[in-house]
Amino acid sequence: MSPPSTYDIKGIDLSDDSYTVEQSLIRSKYKAMDAAGNVVLRGKQKMLKMKEQFPFVDGNGDEVFEVNAGGIIDVAGNYVLTDSKTGEDIVILDNDYSIFQDTWKIRDASTEAKIAEINSQGALVTIARNVVPFGGWIPHKYEITDQDGTHVGNIDGQFSLKDRYEITIDDASTVPKEPIIAAAMVIDAIQGN
Repeated sequence: MSPPSTYDIKGIDLSDDSYTVEQSLIRSKYKAMDAAGNVVLRGKQKMLKMKEQFPFVDGNGDEVFEVNAGGIIDVAGNYVLTDSKTGEDIVILDNDYSIFQDTWKIRDASTEAKIAEINSQGALVTIARNVVPFGGWIPHKYEITDQDGTHVGNIDGQFSLKDRYEITIDDASTVPKEPIIAAAMVIDAIQGN
């Protein structure tokens, strides 16, 4: 079954099966590279905003999408991924806040139907990342599943001074690939990891 094309994000092509994401040492700036090492996305958190806002540009600096918090200081809430070219809301990222497990549901922006889920692996690692001093340096691991809980891919953190992780999609036949990969890349920024 092929996922619907209504989830395409105009202006970017995320057709690879793996991406590397790096966070800048200075502040909440991110870059995502494809398997060949080409920068395909750059993003940063806008500072001094009442609601969290994360604009993303392609490798040429053209705006492609933006993620906005649904409310002020939205620790566990909704974040909407909006296509910058069309103004259309593509997906909603829902954070089910817990000290034991990071869970993100990715839902259709119109119907609110669940498309996929991103879950941290290992309660002890999640607790340590949240409460131990310098716990943020512990590499994180997430599993990406489709709406039925079937494995789709992984997000694997690398031990490093600046946050770096690998996103791998093993089977995107039942999920729309672009918003899943885009969502995986912005979760780190939203959580301030």
